[in-house]
Amino acid sequence: MPERKPRADALRNRETVLAAADRLFATCASPEDVTMADIAAAAGVGKGTLFRGFGDRTGLIRALHESRLAPLRQAVAEGPRPLGPATPPAERVPALLDALLCFKLDHRHLSVALEGTGSDSPYGAAHYDWWHGTLRGVLEQLPGFTDAAFTAHALLAAVRADLVDHLTERQQLPRERLRAELAAFTARVLAGD
Repeated sequence: MPERKPRADALRNRETVLAAADRLFATCASPEDVTMADIAAAAGVGKGTLFRGFGDRTGLIRALHESRLAPLRQAVAEGPRPLGPATPPAERVPALLDALLCFKLDHRHLSVALEGTGSDSPYGAAHYDWWHGTLRGVLEQLPGFTDAAFTAHALLAAVRADLVDHLTERQQLPRERLRAELAAFTARVLAGD
């Protein structure tokens, strides 16, 4: 049996819900403050629409995160330098981490909400597996580089959403300083210092 295409109104509702959730997460004091009821009200749909479309709050957060991350993933998979696959590995590793840091800075509350969903470790999430696999693969291309799997985990730890949130909110580190610190840290790791 052929797969049914979603109805036009269902697609519109989905985009309306994602846009409303995005606005709420972007302006909230804490990701825990955003409820399904808040999102439904902001989107002008019933809570049933949310549960039918996303299953639960975690499903909605994952869908929103994936929709916002899609352009970055595409740039990494197919794009030009410095993110794309034709980029030399020593240039690509810091560019990937910088892009991920900027994404988490731009979508800080959403990223914190995603990492805080459920009882599972964020390291088991599909988005983490994708980033780890991508980074590990690039590290493996560096001549003489050993233990790419562990190094990829360690580098990704530097851009965890809860750490980025802590550094921006509690430590009051500005965006450009965070980017510079991450670039310096990455350079030290790649140099073997």
